[in-house]
Amino acid sequence: MEILCSLLCNWDEWVAADRLMKHTEENAMKQQSLDKRQGVDKSSKSGHSIQTKPKCSSDAKADKEDLKNTVAKGKKRKSNSGVEDNSSIDKLVKIQVPSTLKQRLVVDWEFVTQQDKLVKLPRSPNVNDILTKYLEYSSKKDDIMTDSVGEILKGIRCYFDKALPVMLLYKKERQQYYELVLDDVSPSTIYGAEHLLRLFVKFPELLAYVNIEEETLIRLQQKLMDFLKFLQKNQSTFFVSAYDGSRGSEGKEKRKA
Repeated sequence: MEILCSLLCNWDEWVAADRLMKHTEENAMKQQSLDKRQGVDKSSKSGHSIQTKPKCSSDAKADKEDLKNTVAKGKKRKSNSGVEDNSSIDKLVKIQVPSTLKQRLVVDWEFVTQQDKLVKLPRSPNVNDILTKYLEYSSKKDDIMTDSVGEILKGIRCYFDKALPVMLLYKKERQQYYELVLDDVSPSTIYGAEHLLRLFVKFPELLAYVNIEEETLIRLQQKLMDFLKFLQKNQSTFFVSAYDGSRGSEGKEKRKA
């Protein structure tokens, strides 16, 4: 399962917006030339790209729509031509989030977008702590699988660190991120279960674009589901019961000034 960790961490480079080429006729011709050289039919790629630029919604309504898409089950996608694209959906990893954790996602959204409250950071236990606790739990349950579980957890940690600023934050949380995640600080040492859960509901879509054998994908799905059960079982320890209103209010006052 070592290859799985590598796939989770390096399935694609997370490219910042300032490194993207501008959409000009010259650059479009370069892209077409590259596609021909690689033997790729551009029309077949439509609907398969994942935007990795941070999603800064202009209001809470956009965040609510994102939450609905996150919690809902995977649906068939349509390409730019309007034709349903089943290629990625066929191997979509189905991760059933327990109902109590789904409710936490809703409460999480309400605190941040409706009440201007944020999770007080740094969190304890943080993501690293939670992953370590699961590894200990898993090793007691099944000694044989410890190595493979360890590799999966490394992949989850790597994915979390890269995905957090790109797709796991609401607009109102970004200032807090810029203030706390400095230099070489890893988000997994700052954030906790609240933001880790957001990653798990993004996994089905993300893994649909990773080239993993079906057997490996099934094993990964089983482990991710088991981890969610562990998260649910220990939610009173891992999740906060109330969010901090001071930082959200502070940001609101700055916008008024």
